[in-house]
Amino acid sequence: MTFAFDIALKNRALLKSILENYSLEDLNKVPDGFKNNLIWNIAHTVVTQQLLVYNLSGLPMNVSDDMVAKYKKGTKTEHVASQEEVDEIKSLLFSTVEQMATDYYNQRFKTYTAYTVSTNSTLRNVEDAIAFNNFHEGIHLGYILALKKSL
Repeated sequence: MTFAFDIALKNRALLKSILENYSLEDLNKVPDGFKNNLIWNIAHTVVTQQLLVYNLSGLPMNVSDDMVAKYKKGTKTEHVASQEEVDEIKSLLFSTVEQMATDYYNQRFKTYTAYTVSTNSTLRNVEDAIAFNNFHEGIHLGYILALKKSL
């Protein structure tokens, strides 16, 4: 699992660079032809990781219910994120992955509710969830790269 956690942290470092190198206005801009913006995609990766790994394992999530409501699957950009919200998302990029690794190695993930994702693959345990989450974050990184070109 060390490799999976390393990949997750490297992807999050790329997301952090987006947060640090784009203005608040650019992070919130929804370019023509898109339904979401940079900040939505980044926050969505944080929320999805928590839902797939923690929620489906029956453990408390490390993000607020408000954040989940704004950025879970099926949502879209419907508000302008404040700098405070961007800073919170930035702080969660690494803490959520580091906590996941700690919790994994401390064997906190004892149960898992099977869940079929949009690719029609069924996640049956936390290892499946972590692997799929890395794939999911890669998809959103690609979307973010496309969004950057449209700003």
